Amino acid sequence: MDTKELLKKVRKIEIKTRRLSNHIFGGEYHSTFKGRGMTFSEVRQYQYGDDVRAIDWNVTARYQEPYVKVFEEERELTLMLVVDVSGSADFGSLEQRKRDTLTEIAATLAFSALQNNDKVGLLMFSDDVELFIAPKKGKSHVLRIIRELLEQQPKSTKTDIAGALEFMSRILKKRAIVFVLSDFLDTEYSKSVQLAARKHDLTGVRLYDPIEAKLPKAGLLLVRDAETAAHKWVNSSSKAVRTAYALSHRKTADYFSTQFTRYGAGALSCATNESYVKKLLTYFKSRG
Repeated sequence: MDTKELLKKVRKIEIKTRRLSNHIFGGEYHSTFKGRGMTFSEVRQYQYGDDVRAIDWNVTARYQEPYVKVFEEERELTLMLVVDVSGSADFGSLEQRKRDTLTEIAATLAFSALQNNDKVGLLMFSDDVELFIAPKKGKSHVLRIIRELLEQQPKSTKTDIAGALEFMSRILKKRAIVFVLSDFLDTEYSKSVQLAARKHDLTGVRLYDPIEAKLPKAGLLLVRDAETAAHKWVNSSSKAVRTAYALSHRKTADYFSTQFTRYGAGALSCATNESYVKKLLTYFKSRG
């Protein structure tokens, strides 16, 4: 897309997602993801009701009246967005593709972090790391992340969630809040989830299209795998075929939720025709 169209899309997403983060997610994000503890702020004169354990005895002795130490929450955190840009993310049977919704979710989380003065980083992956942007603060940095999500043309159409998590764990030396945004049409990422969850505050957000969960009864269909480009004829009029299709989707969904929750990570699934706003709010409140 040309520069004018790109800037228009960035602005559109900024307006929508910043409003959500300012009015809905800001407080929830702050209360869900705590800082690293309490840090010293200042000393002030003792007031009735203050904890005597907070008295600064050196300052008290100097001024011959009681002073207490004041502490505040050390808020600075790092949010890392690990976003799937493989071929399957381009699928969409409704108004927008999965990739468009993933971008909106990423932008909403990024603006929520910005509001709390946290750093935000981005890792886009297929079966390789397509782009890594180191965590930084500031609105211009968040807008760059949104531009990259909109403009990125992946080199590969395949998916390797394990590889993305392993790269992220190597590159991030300190504990971070990590959101993995994907349709999770992959397997064998259990060990990587375990290692990432041990080091970071990890959450998986699984996004799927309704037609991926339930095959419509529409006769003989020629379907194409977005990641391998393989074509196959499917008889959607067959109840057995539709049942097997639904079971395959359920197996993928169950693997995702099991692998994340068993290691103490967060997991939520959302269809593209559902409100990701409600899903995220429910998740934040359950953790608050």
